[in-house]
Amino acid sequence: MIRTAIAATALGLLLVTGAAAHDEGKDAKVTIVYEHELPNAPGKSIKGILVEYGPGGSSPGHTHPTSAFIYATVLTGAIRSQVNDGPVKVYKAGENFSEMPGDRHGVSANDSKSEPASLLAVFVVDTDEKTPLTTPIK
Repeated sequence: MIRTAIAATALGLLLVTGAAAHDEGKDAKVTIVYEHELPNAPGKSIKGILVEYGPGGSSPGHTHPTSAFIYATVLTGAIRSQVNDGPVKVYKAGENFSEMPGDRHGVSANDSKSEPASLLAVFVVDTDEKTPLTTPIK
């Protein structure tokens, strides 16, 4: 039930915003589905990012702006993820994880070689942030 609501919300935001999309990493489609300044938190904004992986798809290791708190929910399939030096974990549809400001996201990948997977990442970030939302680790 919660998974359906989240997926419907992501799809609805995608349709309403006419979202901008670009490819990032092997077989990863990244789409901004929502952006809004937070009226009760001056200087902060919320951004919803839909990440869709094809079978076996992944994104390179990356960081996010140091002002960003991220809450991610797996919408479909299963996502393999590692934050900082923690263990590599697999999150299935309906499960979630978060990243604190300054965290390093070393692994972000579809756990299946035959089925697609997707997640919705919700960023709370400084409104005037100039750093890209995702920067590859060198």
